[in-house]
Amino acid sequence: MYAVFRTGGRQYRGQVGDVIDVDRLPNDVDEQIELNEILLVGDGDSTVIGQPLVEGASVKVTVVKQYRAKKVIVYKYRQRTNYRRKKGHRQYYTSLRVDAIVV
Repeated sequence: MYAVFRTGGRQYRGQVGDVIDVDRLPNDVDEQIELNEILLVGDGDSTVIGQPLVEGASVKVTVVKQYRAKKVIVYKYRQRTNYRRKKGHRQYYTSLRVDAIVV
């Protein structure tokens, strides 16, 4: 069984036992949360598609860790004008483990 759910404005596909990295959520490590924005639930031959959400469905997840990704360097350069700008960015992420899919 798998589910497509939305958190942080993005959509993710997960099965029971999967660890998924999503944009940062304000929850503590080892905290169990329930995601209610379920867009699709599939189980073998049957698939339930929400319009826009599947009624009564939820995904129970556990926060595994909070972390920051590797630094991404943004470098801007214009030739012959002495224009150089260097910036770095590290995105915050939350790792979630899917514990159960409830339909």
